Amino acid sequence: MNRLSGLSLAVVLLLSPLATSAQSVTDEPTVRITPIQGSLYLLQGKGGNVVASVGGDGILLIDDDYADYDKAYHKALKTISGSEGLPKFVINTHWHGDHVGGNPFWTERGAVILAQDNVYERMSGRQEMKFLDRVVEPSPKAALPVVTYRDAMSLHFNDSTILVEHYPGGHTDGDSVVFFPADNVVHMGDLLFTDRFPLVDLDNGGNVLGLTTNVAAVLNRIDDKTVVVPGHGPTLASKADLQRFHQMLLATTELVKSRLGQGMSVEEISQQGLGEQWQSWGEGFINTGIWINFIAGSLDPVMGR
Repeated sequence: MNRLSGLSLAVVLLLSPLATSAQSVTDEPTVRITPIQGSLYLLQGKGGNVVASVGGDGILLIDDDYADYDKAYHKALKTISGSEGLPKFVINTHWHGDHVGGNPFWTERGAVILAQDNVYERMSGRQEMKFLDRVVEPSPKAALPVVTYRDAMSLHFNDSTILVEHYPGGHTDGDSVVFFPADNVVHMGDLLFTDRFPLVDLDNGGNVLGLTTNVAAVLNRIDDKTVVVPGHGPTLASKADLQRFHQMLLATTELVKSRLGQGMSVEEISQQGLGEQWQSWGEGFINTGIWINFIAGSLDPVMGR
């Protein structure tokens, strides 16, 4: 299967420390704080969306963005907590740099990093992302998770039971979804890019079909009042937003599969596009042509290509 040269550019834009910034290089990094409910806050800097639980037991973070935003997050946490702003725990939803870049900063200040087993394996070794023409070197020891789990774990923190569960083979092979049942909040990690085509890391266990299955499984566990935190998206989301994302996954996968079955090449499908309904979804990190490649790459074993 031929692959678009734009794939390499896309991952550089997504994983580079210069990516997705709404600020010029001369601006001081800042973090936007949005209260969710209970002890939970949405923190947004440059990379993936971060959730902080702040209460009597201290601070717990879900993901920690890029390293160059460390001090901005520290400042934000001081503002929220009225204390030193140092988390006791950081949960990584997966291994990509826009979600784990702050790990060394926090571990050097006493935090314990927790993640699924495969996150440790990916971060501790050299990863080739052939589909995206990129190599990621091993992370320093200070960045690595200290506590790992295979399927799930629970944390009892700030008067809440936090459920962390592995959803394999979606965005990567180490994705975790974090549930806050008492607050009816769920952090999706990169299983949700709101109203945009997502990055699917095919070379590190990701698959569009698995992503679709995982999103459906989460939908079955939440209700219309659940606050959904996307891995990437400008605001908090809802079950309706996740349903719309799931519908996109189903519809575009079926369309690409049908056209491949008709004998069309990936390049021909990309030239034809996916129709007006999904046009705006290709205006984020991942454009329509790259998304079609992700789908075709996920269907490869199924189609016998």
